[in-house]
Amino acid sequence: MVDYHAANNQSSVGGPQTYMEQENDWDRDLLLDPAWEKQQRKTFTAWCNSHLRKAGTQIENIEEDFRDGLKLMLLLEVISGERLPKPERGKMRVHKINNVNKALDFIASKGVKLVSIGAEEIVDGNAKMTLGMIWTIILRFAIQDISVEETSAKEGLLLWCQRKTAPYKNVNVQNFHISWKDGLAFNALIHRHRPDLIDYDSLRKDDPVTNLNNAFEVAEKHLDIPKMLDAEDIVNTARPDEKAIMTYVSSFYHAFSGAQKGTVTQREQFPQPRNKNETQTQK
Repeated sequence: MVDYHAANNQSSVGGPQTYMEQENDWDRDLLLDPAWEKQQRKTFTAWCNSHLRKAGTQIENIEEDFRDGLKLMLLLEVISGERLPKPERGKMRVHKINNVNKALDFIASKGVKLVSIGAEEIVDGNAKMTLGMIWTIILRFAIQDISVEETSAKEGLLLWCQRKTAPYKNVNVQNFHISWKDGLAFNALIHRHRPDLIDYDSLRKDDPVTNLNNAFEVAEKHLDIPKMLDAEDIVNTARPDEKAIMTYVSSFYHAFSGAQKGTVTQREQFPQPRNKNETQTQK
């Protein structure tokens, strides 16, 4: 197991602490909650597929489909716009471990600490570790560079949501969990930018499932934001998973902001598959 914490454990004294530094010690115990794990699995899979589709492929099972490292390396190429080292095509365990290590090394090269997440766990299909790895990728490439009024990452995204939804009745965004349960905040975000898509005044606070499904369907159909959450899961969970909500909300930020610095949604160019055989192997 490779511990990337030791290699990247530099003090942030003298400079601002990034959200990556605050969040990289992600709480693995939270992933033991079946409801949260279900939400993360659905959201992270949809997020990965929203980028992998640009390379003509998809995943179905997040812990199984990254085990050989091929689609993991491809995902990183798509979202970074950079070329990773050539993957190994062998089917043996050592080839898979080497591929995953190439992906982990690339993530570490971006200043990310992968605390105790090793290639062996990913190759073995460890769901907890795989979800933790994907969350780290999402943080680095979709959330870390968000900047709003001198706040960044999670705080910047939250401030953006608060600014955009402030004029709307029954919306009070204070966090990335219970503030979104009734679905009104999602609809308000859409209406603020595309009032032609949402009849906000017709929405009822006491009908959260309808509100959530309305926002999800409109976002998928008109904004090219894939459905990453399940309305019933959110409503029936006392405290929806923060990571899942943040991932989905960040897609709205990127879709509407139009001025991001190096974030994944503005990647119009990415390395093409090296040859036809590679594409066929990864599908």
